[in-house]
Amino acid sequence: MKRKIPTNAFEVYFAMGPGRSYDALAERFKVSKQAITKLATKERWQERIAEIEQRVQADSKEKVVDLLNEMNERHLRVLRAIQAKALETLKEKPVRTGMDAVRALEVTIRHERLIRGEPSERTEMSVEEATRREVNRWMTVVEVDGEEEGDAADQAQD
Repeated sequence: MKRKIPTNAFEVYFAMGPGRSYDALAERFKVSKQAITKLATKERWQERIAEIEQRVQADSKEKVVDLLNEMNERHLRVLRAIQAKALETLKEKPVRTGMDAVRALEVTIRHERLIRGEPSERTEMSVEEATRREVNRWMTVVEVDGEEEGDAADQAQD
């Protein structure tokens, strides 16, 4: 009398986790490994597992993105509240206290720009600044045997 493989064999196999094997499943159902392999091939178990794992991974990534978006929104609400207080303080308080408000406003604006993916500081450099920096870098004076390099060249011409 042949023993049949249950209809939920795939679910049982999948539930076995990463250590799953056809041998272990065959032993559990008291059937041959060949019978399990034949059914697994027919029902595309490996492909189905890969599809399930891909969906789980995509769902996890989506949840992470959602959590990050929620966190960013929370932080933006806090920053807006601090900005509002800072602006209120600037209107109502003397300059000394107002400078504290300016600092708070500056910090919140910088953080808001970071959350929104914008640069928080000016990082570009003009052509003039870049040229000046390069000239200064290459025009340094180097001493050769106690004399500056330019002096040695002048003495050689004499």
